[in-house]
Amino acid sequence: MNPASPVAITGMGCLSAPGRTLPQCLDSIFRKHREPAPPSRFTPNHPVSYPVFEVSDDLTSLSIKGSGDISRTAKLALAAALEAIENAGLDREMLRSKRVGICLGTSVGNAMNSETFHRQFRKDEKPEMAPITRYLRSNPVDVLAKEIDLNGPCQTVVNACSSGTDAIGLGALWIQSGRCDLVLAGGADELCHVTYNGFISLMITDELPCKPFDLNRKGLNLGEGAAVLVLESEKSRQTRQKQARAFVLGYGASCDAYHLTAPHPEGRGLRQAIEEAIRLSGISVKELGFINAHGTGTRDNDRVESQVFTDLLPGVPFLSTKGYTGHALGAAGAIEAALTVACLEEGRIPENVGFTTPDPELPSFPVGCEIPIGGTIALSESLAFGGHNAVLVFGRERDRP
Repeated sequence: MNPASPVAITGMGCLSAPGRTLPQCLDSIFRKHREPAPPSRFTPNHPVSYPVFEVSDDLTSLSIKGSGDISRTAKLALAAALEAIENAGLDREMLRSKRVGICLGTSVGNAMNSETFHRQFRKDEKPEMAPITRYLRSNPVDVLAKEIDLNGPCQTVVNACSSGTDAIGLGALWIQSGRCDLVLAGGADELCHVTYNGFISLMITDELPCKPFDLNRKGLNLGEGAAVLVLESEKSRQTRQKQARAFVLGYGASCDAYHLTAPHPEGRGLRQAIEEAIRLSGISVKELGFINAHGTGTRDNDRVESQVFTDLLPGVPFLSTKGYTGHALGAAGAIEAALTVACLEEGRIPENVGFTTPDPELPSFPVGCEIPIGGTIALSESLAFGGHNAVLVFGRERDRP
């Protein structure tokens, strides 16, 4: 990214366990409301029922015109995109007159939600092909392009849990390069029985509500949801006299390739991504008001992040919003980006819910209560399996005209 050309965010949409819209999510979080519960869309077969953060809306009210039967992931993405488009003051006719790209992250999407089909197939029972047809028509990027009638560049990013963050960073680069007038950028992921079992088998799932950065943390709770940001060029924004909600000031990404699932013990890749994002944003660390951490609640992740924050971003308040949303995998970074910008607008951040007992092995701790923000710039970062790291720096309009 070019530090001289921040990218405007003119609309946002988000749905996750705390709420059906971004304002609802924000309201729930500041009320410290969270309700993780056993999965309702599949039946766990473990002696312990690990809680998850599900989106309560079944999305049946969502009007799907051109895509037919599509996955829950695609519906989540579409719902978030429609909210963002409305929030940006756009309509479909306006979008068709502009070069509009779509860049969305996901992790498993609905690729693993066809267990019945595969069991029947392995038994040579000739199952119905409906699940496969649904899978083939459910790429969330294709669904948005078809439903909203867009014809700009489309890209699906699958970088595990950094996918949503990377998608927003790439979308910002499309704006900076002049490729697009607007980009719908974000991520979406639905809960899945296979990933539910998979994280349990890795022994990084908490049987109670997760506790990021707490001494007694045992792991994550899975979640689901979607968030989409409308990124807009200055020419387009000025033409329609639309005020920006915030700007993408910088984006950094790295892959340390240390381990299939564990972060580098010294946070080598995370350090590189943070340094790149800060450099490209053209800000100093002292300008940061807060950090929205990846904060899964796993032993290794929280330890590494705490150390990197202490070394690179000393004294900057941080929290993890996953205590309210769960870990939505490929959607997590997008949801957290939307919440980061919303908190900048609010001028405050909520408490790091679940944190009660400091861990003496961690050199720094998250906020234990709601606090006002001492600035109008924030950093949101994601770590992912395979050593991926992605970081975004956001700032309010008055900081970057």
